[in-house]
Amino acid sequence: MKHALVGLMMIGALPAAAAAQNIGGRYTVHGTNFDGSAYSGEADIKAISASTCQIVWTTGSTTSNGFCMRNEDAFAAGYVMGKEIGLVIYKMQPDGSLKGLWTITGKDGMGTEVLTPK
Repeated sequence: MKHALVGLMMIGALPAAAAAQNIGGRYTVHGTNFDGSAYSGEADIKAISASTCQIVWTTGSTTSNGFCMRNEDAFAAGYVMGKEIGLVIYKMQPDGSLKGLWTITGKDGMGTEVLTPK
């Protein structure tokens, strides 16, 4: 019975592991700042466990490092940009892109961002 339970638990973990791995890769970034101005760049996502990942955004001369997590079609990341801490929440789209909103601690407002797989 114990072995069957462990086997079932491992089978149940497979979709989560696959989901985290499927999110990995390179993305083009298109977004808007709080003031509505546009920016673009790239993002690299690397799975580090069955449910978590690392993300690095490069937009212009700015690089931000983050820690991310996927849950079904929701994808969230906390990040550091210079001395500021931010949060972005994406919704996975059927075409594999991630459509999201982001903010920075202590700032009023939010920006938008879309990550599109390369």
